[in-house]
Amino acid sequence: MKELTKQQQIEKSIIKKYRKVIWSKFIKAIKDYELVVENDKIMVCISGGKDSFLMAKCFQELHRHGQIPFTAKYVVMNPGYSQKHLKQIKDTALILGLDIEIFDTDIFAVLDKVNFDSPCYFCAKMRRGYLYDHAKKLGCNKIALGHHFNDVIETTLLSIFYGSEVKTMLPKLHSDNYKGLELIRPLYLVKENNILAWRDYNNLKFINCACNFTKIAHIDENASKRKQIKNLIATLKKQNPHIDDNIFTSLNNINMDAILGYRKNGQLHSYLETYDD
Repeated sequence: MKELTKQQQIEKSIIKKYRKVIWSKFIKAIKDYELVVENDKIMVCISGGKDSFLMAKCFQELHRHGQIPFTAKYVVMNPGYSQKHLKQIKDTALILGLDIEIFDTDIFAVLDKVNFDSPCYFCAKMRRGYLYDHAKKLGCNKIALGHHFNDVIETTLLSIFYGSEVKTMLPKLHSDNYKGLELIRPLYLVKENNILAWRDYNNLKFINCACNFTKIAHIDENASKRKQIKNLIATLKKQNPHIDDNIFTSLNNINMDAILGYRKNGQLHSYLETYDD
C-alpha cells in the first residue's frame, strides 16, 4: 500500500481523526447558518495562523466532496510581513497543498507612522477594508474569516464587561459599505483546543500576529483584555467544564420576558413598553 504524503495525512486527519470536533462542526456551521449556497464565489482569507489555514483546508475538502457547487479563492493579505514570515506562509501553503494569492498592503507602515491608542483595533479595521476591496476585485460575493468558537464567547464577554452591552460575533453578516458582500465565519462552532490538537498532531508551524508594532511598543499580550477574558473562562472551566458551552447556548436562549431593555435597528426599547400588556 502506497504511503500517504504529508498533505494527504493532514487532509485525512481533518475528516477522520478530528471528524467529530472539527470537520462535523465546520459542516454544521455551514448548514445551520447557511454560510455557503450554490454558485457562491468565496474569498478564503488566510492570515498565516492556525485558524485560517485550517479553515482553508476545510473549504478545500468541502469543494472536493461537498454537494454545493461553489468556487473559492485562497488569499493572503500581506500587511507588511517580514520576508521570514512571508516565506513561512508560503512554505506552509505548499505543505498543505493550497494555491494561495498574496497581495501587498501598507498597514504596518501606517501603524508605524501614526500614534494610535488602540493599534490592534485600527489594524483590524484597515485589514477588513483591504479585504473587502480585494474581494470586489476578484468578483467574490463572500469573505471567509477564521474566527472560532472561543473568539465568539470571548467577544461576548468583552462586550458585557467593557462595552456595557450584550452583543456577540455573528456567523455571517452583510457588509455595510460594500453592497453584495457578505462576511462568513465557518469555524464558528470549532473550539480552539481542537484546532491546537490538529496542529500539533500534524506537527505544523504557523505564524501568530507577526506585527512589529506590538514588539516596538512593548505591548504585553497577557495584559490585554481578551487575554484576561480567556484566562477567566479557563479558570471557570475548572469548576464547571461546560461553562463555555453555556455561554454560547445563552446567546441562542435569550429570555425576552426577563431583560430590562434591548436595541433594535438603533432604537432603544424598555421592558416597561409592554409591562402592562
